[in-house]
Amino acid sequence: MYLFTSLMVREVFLIEQIADFDRYGTLNAYPKVPDPRPLGSYSSQDVIFLLKDIGPYIQEQGNEAREKAIQSGKHYSEMLPIEYEPTQEYIDLFHKSLKETGYRLALATAIVAETILKKRGKNLVLVSLARAGTPIGVLIKRYIQQFHGVKAPHYSISIIRDKGIDKNALIYILQQHPGCEVQFLDGWTGKGAITMELIKSVSEFEKEFKMPPDTISKDMAVLADPGYCANIFGTRDDFLIPSACLNSTVSGLMSRTVCREDLLGPLDYHGVKFYRQLQIKDLSNYFVDVVSDYFAKAQTKAKTILQHNPQFGIDESPAWLGQKDTTRVQLEYGIKSINYVKPGVGETTRVLLRRIPWKILVRDMNSPDIKHVLLLAKDRGVTVEEHPNLSYSCYGLIKNLEDRK
Repeated sequence: MYLFTSLMVREVFLIEQIADFDRYGTLNAYPKVPDPRPLGSYSSQDVIFLLKDIGPYIQEQGNEAREKAIQSGKHYSEMLPIEYEPTQEYIDLFHKSLKETGYRLALATAIVAETILKKRGKNLVLVSLARAGTPIGVLIKRYIQQFHGVKAPHYSISIIRDKGIDKNALIYILQQHPGCEVQFLDGWTGKGAITMELIKSVSEFEKEFKMPPDTISKDMAVLADPGYCANIFGTRDDFLIPSACLNSTVSGLMSRTVCREDLLGPLDYHGVKFYRQLQIKDLSNYFVDVVSDYFAKAQTKAKTILQHNPQFGIDESPAWLGQKDTTRVQLEYGIKSINYVKPGVGETTRVLLRRIPWKILVRDMNSPDIKHVLLLAKDRGVTVEEHPNLSYSCYGLIKNLEDRK
């Protein structure tokens, strides 16, 4: 009986292997992508970065120089901004907002994690989009393990607007976990540019390797989806996720990702700079530890919500409302490129920290969700206008440097 059962198990295993071989098309002939070198300040139990450290080979540039280069046609992924080192004022703001939103984030994490397990099952690989998605992936991985006993692998990989997802990183995941269910993760949505890039580039990946359509799920899961463009979300409120205001010191000490042919070999992952010198200021693990402490209370609430409304947090046909509203703002302000219009609290925060801001638009000047935006705008001398008809809590508009000539 034992021998018969063993043979049956082996036969099922072989059938599954053959099925995986067929569904991956010509990918089976692709060279083996090397294991990544350890990077970042998280434990490898939380996340593995599929990125290459190109820090010694790239020079950081100031915002104005980068903005001129971008507006002259150079792609943003070929440069790195000078890493913002937060002052005590910003660190205080981070702690304050984390205290105010910690439970809210834990509840959104619980809803997203429960929904992912329901849709994808337990043969799951979590793939967060570096770098804003990385801490969110760590939270979801921890929740699933704590409450369901599932040790889902979690990788953080690069996706770049107009250049697509890191092909070698995706191949590595499929080579290491054949037959797995991939779930892409990010922190929040703006106007949906990255979600569109994900759908487009994964579809092209499947075509390139002659894989059947939808072999890889293109669903995006985020904690906050104010742009109405994600398939899985924890909330559609537009509020500050504290990790949006601290860059590398809350994302495993990683820079934004880089894609330059002169720095990357054929089997390399996309590039990144690891800011080892900022370890003393690193709050990456602190952030996920604080939010994780709310998990037990959040799980009870999430289960109640999902029991009464099993479809909460799922949208199979998103309306992409944020994209429509952003186009309206672009036209009203006569802005040349939609890339200069950044919707939502998270993106507006990043405009104030990384770009050359022109104006900030807010829906309600007294909203507690934008206090830090007003503080940053005041610090940088940026005009703030109130528009009650906005879909988002706020917008960051980027200065067109041609207007200054």
